[in-house]
Amino acid sequence: MFHILAADGIANEGIALLKENFDVEVRDKISHDELLDIIPKFDALIVRSASKVTADVLERATNLKIIGRAGVGVDNIDLQAATERGIIVINSPDGNTIAATEHTFAMMLAVSRNIPQANQTMHAGKWDRKKFVGVELRNKTLGVIGLGRIGTGVAKRAQSFEMNVVAYDPFVSDERAKNIGVRLVELDELFKTADFITVHMPLTNKTKDMISLEQMKLMKPTVRLINCARGGIINENDLVTALTEKIVAGAAIDVFENEPLAEDSPLRTLPNIIITPHLGASTVEAQIGVSVDVAKGIIDALNDRPVATAVNLPHIPSHVLEKLAPFLNLAERLGTTIMGMSKEPISSVQVKINGKIADVNSSLISTAVLKGMLTAALDTNVNLVNANILAADRGIHLSEIKSNIARDFANLVTVSANGNIVTGTLFGSEGRIVEINGFRVDVDPHSRILICPHINRPGVIGMVGTLLAKHAINISGMNVGKTAIEGTSLMVLTVDNPIPQYVLDDVKSLEPIFDVTPVAYDV
Repeated sequence: MFHILAADGIANEGIALLKENFDVEVRDKISHDELLDIIPKFDALIVRSASKVTADVLERATNLKIIGRAGVGVDNIDLQAATERGIIVINSPDGNTIAATEHTFAMMLAVSRNIPQANQTMHAGKWDRKKFVGVELRNKTLGVIGLGRIGTGVAKRAQSFEMNVVAYDPFVSDERAKNIGVRLVELDELFKTADFITVHMPLTNKTKDMISLEQMKLMKPTVRLINCARGGIINENDLVTALTEKIVAGAAIDVFENEPLAEDSPLRTLPNIIITPHLGASTVEAQIGVSVDVAKGIIDALNDRPVATAVNLPHIPSHVLEKLAPFLNLAERLGTTIMGMSKEPISSVQVKINGKIADVNSSLISTAVLKGMLTAALDTNVNLVNANILAADRGIHLSEIKSNIARDFANLVTVSANGNIVTGTLFGSEGRIVEINGFRVDVDPHSRILICPHINRPGVIGMVGTLLAKHAINISGMNVGKTAIEGTSLMVLTVDNPIPQYVLDDVKSLEPIFDVTPVAYDV
């Protein structure tokens, strides 16, 4: 049974779902040293933002197959190290979207009307209306940095407040922005024109200190900054300077470069900043949502089903992934077949995808081919996460050709390497090999097959069958394919037992047999 470690206070609904399938250990608070000590025994790990899944943790995680981040950001996980080890990393991009969106808007309203400061004085017995005169959102310009799910949600809500919304996102098209109802601008223009600026970018090398004193000096002195995304995007020391010197009017910050925020942080002393302890996803609904999302992803991954929310795999919508899933198994078996047929090391492989399946993001099909090839050749863990890296490390070049035209079948996947060509398709949801080096066949790549090109004449099949029977090797299926080459056929036998090398040598020594290639799938 797989063993799951749930850290950082994961909601019970997700834990209960996992316990129906696996052994689950819950450690709501765990130190880094403790994590290092116990991680080797776990197959899956769930964290929120507190635990840091660093390279040293992953180096000791010898059984770890998947990491689930119960939330959106994964900057507390070393993605590169996880990918190199073939560990899937998933998140919950939708589970806390509403919570983070609403918290951002709550912070914007609070900083515009001085609500926390006024509340504090009321609890102290005061009544000071003049001190806390605020500003309205209507007719103000909101600058949104990052139009992902949360940034888009904030932009749409701002429009209902009759705000003018401009946005910066280098990965969003003008058409997409127009559909959202915002105008794309360059970053400097956003800084100069916005009355409120809200950040919704991931923390990366490019976004760290994205807003520092230099950028703040471009802004209106009446601007108010909101960050409910990731600490470190707004330089905290520079923000203190800007707030103290009235370079900016106010700020509302939910995330910090180091959490928890130090007790002596100067951010705690400023009257024109609102700070909350990373509450963006802290709603009952969000905590349940992300825990259930991640639990379902882990269940899928540990049952060898693709996961739509994997962050170290190409992003593919769930409805597309459902269509791709049976092709992934087929592609993997085609890769295993082409590797088995190659007499020399493979330096390049070509994958052709024909039919309707070519119209969607089918990059995982090519990755599955590499997985099948490398699994047959290496003694290390190979999966859809690290197959491309392992192939590149071994100098294997992958090329992909796509066409929505497929001869004779609705869809075809063809793999070529070292002069060998193998083509497969789906019969229903079952994969079949339908062509090998120009020979039309119908082969179920299920367990073990034996590929034998031979002279097309009576008695050849019987000769091979008799020889295998002599060595107690059972034949469970047989298919013979023909080609345009006169007098040549291809025999493909499905066998139930491993075939020793000396038996293969005996088969190959038969006068009508040109070659013998054993291929083993999932055995």
